[in-house]
Amino acid sequence: MTLTLAHYLTLGAILFAISIVGIFMNRRNVIIVLMAIELMLLAVNLNFIAFSHFMGDMAGQVFVFFILTVAAAESAIGLAILVVLFRNLRSIDVEDLGSMKG
Repeated sequence: MTLTLAHYLTLGAILFAISIVGIFMNRRNVIIVLMAIELMLLAVNLNFIAFSHFMGDMAGQVFVFFILTVAAAESAIGLAILVVLFRNLRSIDVEDLGSMKG
């Protein structure tokens, strides 16, 4: 059995759907929301790599490296914001972010 482009796209769509469900079902915990966003980016990266492989072009695979770099920076900034939120409020609930306005 050989894997086709449809298999990879189906897996990417399932991962993307799981991340959407993770964002909408759990709006309280910031860590879960950040992990769901990262899963969404990885699903998109899987689609880029699948299209790149099946079209014989390396541009999609190179583009994934840039996306992973931006995703790593986004994760670092998100975790830094999470640490500040926990230090100030002793909570990591998304609903408590509104109390930090000032």
